[in-house]
Amino acid sequence: MTAKTPEQSRTIMTDLVLPSETNPLNNLFGGELLARMDRAASISARRHSRRIVVTASVNHVAFNRAVPLGSVVTVEAKVSRAFRTSMEVYIDVWTEDRESGNRTKANEAIYTFVAVDDMGRPVEIPELRPETDLEKERFEAALRRKQLSLVLAGKMKPKDATELKAIFE
Repeated sequence: MTAKTPEQSRTIMTDLVLPSETNPLNNLFGGELLARMDRAASISARRHSRRIVVTASVNHVAFNRAVPLGSVVTVEAKVSRAFRTSMEVYIDVWTEDRESGNRTKANEAIYTFVAVDDMGRPVEIPELRPETDLEKERFEAALRRKQLSLVLAGKMKPKDATELKAIFE
């Protein structure tokens, strides 16, 4: 399998925040944003693997800024690291100022997907070759996040988490 770049999986979804998608404070429901992020990340993972993908976990979500009614919201997703059958997808959420058009980062998230065959069995995926400084930074951090997640789930012994040892020693 030929390695791919994060840019090859880049997915951008832009939409307007409508009244039916907001809470009593007229801000986008968190669940609505989670669904948008899941869709964009899923497309990104599928572009990388060219397989059916399933969401394995939502590793991190930061709701840093409210997304008000009427906002133009853009969800950008890219695979940040590919493992044997799973891949981490990093998601950035932007809002656009109505008058100036300036974009502000509102939220971010990290999802994990597994590529599967038609029977739902995990299948191997291409490696990822990061190119930009940000892609390289996210790529390196992904292994630490994966090991921490496995330790917390009881699927890896802390002594075997090589990347975490480097942080705490």
